[in-house]
Amino acid sequence: MTMDDTKATVLSILADLTGEDVSSNMDVNLFDEGILDSMGTVQLLLELQNQLGIEVPVSEFQRSEWDTPAKIVAKVENLQ
Repeated sequence: MTMDDTKATVLSILADLTGEDVSSNMDVNLFDEGILDSMGTVQLLLELQNQLGIEVPVSEFQRSEWDTPAKIVAKVENLQ
């Protein structure tokens, strides 16, 4: 899977979960802006696992490392 595919998948998951297209602002803080909450985070991790095959134990989840679309894409690419 290419970087663009990964990015597109992450953005698609975020759009499905939040109802917001964040593709134009990859550095928006999803938590500060109220786009993503703790429930959404769990759903996000489940979808990343289902669609991209990456596993992120909630115990290892650091919110500060996952708070923007750009960071989520980078984390996913590191885990693939």
